[in-house]
Amino acid sequence: MTDVTVVGAGPTGLMLACELRLAGVGVVVLERLTEPTEQSRGRGLHTRSVELLDQRGLLDRFLAVSETFRVGGFFGGVHKPWPDGLDTAHPYGLATSQTDTVRLLTERALELGAEIRRGSDVVGLTRHEESPAPGVTVELADGTRLRSRYLVGCDGGRSTVRKLIGVGFPGQPATVETLLGDMEATEDRETIAAVVAEVRTTQLRFGVIPDVDGKAGVYRVVVPAEGVAEDRTAAPTLDEFKQRLRATAGTDFGVHTPRWLSRFGDATRQAERYRVGRVLLAGDAAHIHPPTGGQGLNLGVQDAFNLGWKLAAEVNGWAPEGLLDSYHTERHPVGAAVLDNTRAQMALLGTDPGPTALRELFAKLMDFEEVNRYVTGMITAVDVRYDVGHEVRYNGRHDVGHDQGEEGPALLGRRLRDVTLKRSGRLYALTHHARGLLLDRTGRLSVTGWTDRVDHVVDVSDELDVPAVLLRPDGHVAWAGDDQADLLDHLPRWFGPPTA
Repeated sequence: MTDVTVVGAGPTGLMLACELRLAGVGVVVLERLTEPTEQSRGRGLHTRSVELLDQRGLLDRFLAVSETFRVGGFFGGVHKPWPDGLDTAHPYGLATSQTDTVRLLTERALELGAEIRRGSDVVGLTRHEESPAPGVTVELADGTRLRSRYLVGCDGGRSTVRKLIGVGFPGQPATVETLLGDMEATEDRETIAAVVAEVRTTQLRFGVIPDVDGKAGVYRVVVPAEGVAEDRTAAPTLDEFKQRLRATAGTDFGVHTPRWLSRFGDATRQAERYRVGRVLLAGDAAHIHPPTGGQGLNLGVQDAFNLGWKLAAEVNGWAPEGLLDSYHTERHPVGAAVLDNTRAQMALLGTDPGPTALRELFAKLMDFEEVNRYVTGMITAVDVRYDVGHEVRYNGRHDVGHDQGEEGPALLGRRLRDVTLKRSGRLYALTHHARGLLLDRTGRLSVTGWTDRVDHVVDVSDELDVPAVLLRPDGHVAWAGDDQADLLDHLPRWFGPPTA
């Protein structure tokens, strides 16, 4: 029996496998496809995803195959300059093909010792909650059975795992549909660019992007479908693309030789629960929404980053009560907020006079730096904050705003940006092993009893106005202050009982 079975070898499942292996947890990843897909739907890694890659020492690998971009307020077709004052040391995103993301995360998962089994199609699932050895058994299409202590469904919007455990997936069905694919074209590039520029003055769900993923002569074509297909699992045809291009742009650009063709709608749905006993859901298995703002892949990877250390703590036997349940408590509201903002963006993308006027008004509002910063922080996820149920304590007193550290209350529940330390260099360089970290500028605190789970770094930074912060393995601030007794109250809440 292995520790954890992960169903799905997309970015979410692979990131989760990496996080679990960093904690020494045995992982088997089951993937239905025999080979990685060539479809590269998700091409943007937002700032928070860039940060978590850096936290695990993976950023250089991604920078080597990506271009950086700085688009602030990327919302509902409204693009504005990057805002000042965003709370990050990584003020950019990465244009990375999903095939590269999957390849790099696969390489890392294998380096860390994860087992990846391709051609493994899950068709059945049995939960053993009350047996002497509780766990989960999955049955594969070839009759193979695999038992593990926990199972995580990262198997997409049509998740087999979610259906097998009977979790509801309420929401709104698709009302519009968009065709998406990579193909070649006979029309010259300048003509294509001119036509696209003209059409996009009114139709923002249209685009023909050249040299996609570095492939010369290959275009990424995005065009509104005529309606919502009855069978949305069936890929569109090249003839359908041509017809919709002629209807939308007056020409089909001579498209030919498709690499892949697909469709997506504006449905928004979210799993009612992210955990049922020893089975959990992450990524598109837990939530689906339109790709507006490029948030889908990022949301799933960030689910995995939140879940990984908590599930590892449960497997390794030191998780405090309720820690694994906090995965749902923290991530379900984040997913719901993304569903809401994508609904709003789809409304802004409409071509009728009402949505057009609303988009023009929104664009003017985005010229205000505060609005731009708010929207950019929302889309990039750097403003995500969890409720850690804590006030800052200085010198034995609870304070909200104190001359020894006014930043403390604002930091609680947020991930800490990559600050520069006087002696230790960059903070994120200290977080590659997915452990907790006490950053202590007082030199008077101690994590004795938790040194197997929490690193203690005595250092200072000009970028922080707080005596000490306790970081969870995902980089979110769980405690701030300078009171040892208060720290000892909070360490068990996130890192379990001390060792003898």
